[in-house]
Amino acid sequence: MNDQRPSRASGGRAARLKARQQAQLETRTGAPPYITRRIKPLEVLDAEGLELIERNADLLLEEIGIDFRDDPEALQVLKDAGADVEHERVRFPRGLCRSVIQASAPKEFVQHARNPHRNVRIGGPHTVFAPGYGPPFVQDLEGGRRYATLADFQNFVKLSYLSPYMHHSGGTVCEPVDVPVTKRHLDMIYAHMRYSDKAFMGSVTHPQRAEDTVAMAKILFGEEFVGSHTVIASLINANSPMTFDATMLGAAKVYARSNQACILSPFILSGAMSPVTAAGTLSQILAEVLAGVCFLQLIAPGAPCVFGTFASSVSMQSGAPTFGSPEAALVLYGAAQLARRLGLPFRSGGTLSAAKIPDAQAAFESANTLQPTILAGTNFVLHAAGWLEGGLTMGYEKFILDLDQLGMMQTFCNGIDLSENGQALDALREVGPGSHFLGCAHTQANFSTAFYHSSVSDHNTFEQWREEGGLSASDRAGQVCQRMLNEHEAPPLDEAVDEALRDYIARRKAALPDSDV
Repeated sequence: MNDQRPSRASGGRAARLKARQQAQLETRTGAPPYITRRIKPLEVLDAEGLELIERNADLLLEEIGIDFRDDPEALQVLKDAGADVEHERVRFPRGLCRSVIQASAPKEFVQHARNPHRNVRIGGPHTVFAPGYGPPFVQDLEGGRRYATLADFQNFVKLSYLSPYMHHSGGTVCEPVDVPVTKRHLDMIYAHMRYSDKAFMGSVTHPQRAEDTVAMAKILFGEEFVGSHTVIASLINANSPMTFDATMLGAAKVYARSNQACILSPFILSGAMSPVTAAGTLSQILAEVLAGVCFLQLIAPGAPCVFGTFASSVSMQSGAPTFGSPEAALVLYGAAQLARRLGLPFRSGGTLSAAKIPDAQAAFESANTLQPTILAGTNFVLHAAGWLEGGLTMGYEKFILDLDQLGMMQTFCNGIDLSENGQALDALREVGPGSHFLGCAHTQANFSTAFYHSSVSDHNTFEQWREEGGLSASDRAGQVCQRMLNEHEAPPLDEAVDEALRDYIARRKAALPDSDV
């Protein structure tokens, strides 16, 4: 983004607008590092329905099986555990996966950040928001759509760090295509470590890149600390349908054996990579997760694992992915229930959209994904902000607009305040019939915290809105974004640790080719 981006408001109007937005986005003292939900999850399947899905998943594992490709070690480990291995196809006796998982996989765990006040608890009644993951493009109102650079990657890390509503720094927030594929993971991990002190995700595009992530974490946290604490989460995608490839398995083994968290996530576009029905898709998702988590628990009992899924539908007319659909919401709700019954933390959801810019389509598709995410009781929310164009683009203004929605969801998850102050009996007694509550003592004591304050919505009169520049929500989001980037200050990092990290990166880059070819 341009540091000199002009504002359409000027003079006193611009100052008032900036002051109002600053007050609304200011990181609150004591802001919770993650959400502890005080509302019960919404459930769409009864016990009979859940048992049906579980039986069907066991049938898939027993009769059809899961492919573990190009990994002889995985095949041997699973065979030794009692699975039937034929070439690369693994068939699991009924109940094997579930018994292995429930014997050792933790139901929840803490991922430690370099700032202990930003540690996140993943599982149980807790929800952690992490930014978008993987887009090769970025977009803003000034520059339009373009390939992402390392500077863009660093910008999104900074924005995530500054927001009280983004609990996690994420992973590949966007692909910095100006750095060689073989080396960019080093710069990305360093950016998470240098420009933020929140928890982060590791590289999974090659087992050696996972090794680099663990090595850098040991420099940052200390080798002994990493040996006994989870400081990295990693996204391990199943190559749906019913396949794990050598790249994902290799990275997963590195992390699991280092006691770092693996998010086992089938990547599903229903109708293309799973059946068109919700029940069929849920059976496949559960089978893939059971197989993947079972394998990791066999090689590293007790390693933290998350039941993940990315599930959407495709247009039966064009084959393009669609987001915010009711079918995808039903799959999300059902998968969350299956995860709770299995005893694993659950990952899904976000603010997903196929829109190309932060417009009405982006808003309603994102809302229709985020609300089920919250109501389902999701523990780790990847793609919580910035997602456009079906995951091909990270949008700057979209990121800020999404952060605003995350703030609303955080307030919603607090539920109804039933404390003495929440009951407001003093206010009711003071005002009585026929008057109003604007001036009563209770309102005066609570007015600044009573309601969520949006940083980008405009609730003023038409005349005041016009006087302040007639800005759209995206315009206002752009201003907020630029101010945040201008005001970012990297959290303190010990100079010796920083020097050791940069030395490691320099040595590794010198040893790596610029291309895999």
